Amino acid sequence: MSWAWLSLPAALAAGYLYWRHVWFFRNPPRTPPSGENIVSPADGRVVYARVVAAHEEVILLKQGRALALSDILRFQVSLPRVHVGIFMAPWDVHYNRAPLAGTVTALLHFPPHRGNVHMTPMQWRTLLKRPPLYRGARHLLYNERLVTTLRGTFLGEEVDCQVIQIAGGSVRGIDSFTRVGARLEKGDIFGMIRIGSQVDVVLPWHPAMELRVQPGQRVRAGESILIAPAAGKESDS
Repeated sequence: MSWAWLSLPAALAAGYLYWRHVWFFRNPPRTPPSGENIVSPADGRVVYARVVAAHEEVILLKQGRALALSDILRFQVSLPRVHVGIFMAPWDVHYNRAPLAGTVTALLHFPPHRGNVHMTPMQWRTLLKRPPLYRGARHLLYNERLVTTLRGTFLGEEVDCQVIQIAGGSVRGIDSFTRVGARLEKGDIFGMIRIGSQVDVVLPWHPAMELRVQPGQRVRAGESILIAPAAGKESDS
């Protein structure tokens, strides 16, 4: 057998090992934007960004199953809420960062229902830019998740912001690097998810808020602004 035939599999194997054990764990520095804003907790592509009204079904899966916000959080919250989801492809940076400064008040882990399912539909729809990007995303209903609640201040009011780390079908674990009672600054690393996954942000809606992202947009953890005060509505605090 020619050495050329052996070199290709060896190069592919070396490339995979480098991606899986070195490049995947890269952690580039990030500089959070100044001022009052909510930044992305993850690198990836926005799959939804909306205000959820009371009793509204937020996502309609392909099978006709409608999801409420409580299906994603796994507990009830008062509405309306702003809800942003970011899909993290396997090649994205997987360290997650605090969307605002605050104190960790809860860390709630929820095991999968019937095991984790793969995020293949969302993967293909984001690659092909086929809206709605969340169609067929059964992982939102079934998969393991860790919900971190940060209590901070936005628009002069105390708010509870939930960050939901949702595992993918091939995920080796959801890692949390924080604890209840810890203080995080905006942009601080608080955890990571191994391989493909999704991270959502949920916080109370305020009329003076402005969504700065839309589905299909690329965002960077700790730097991209998801929500900011509407023009002329900045807090005096």
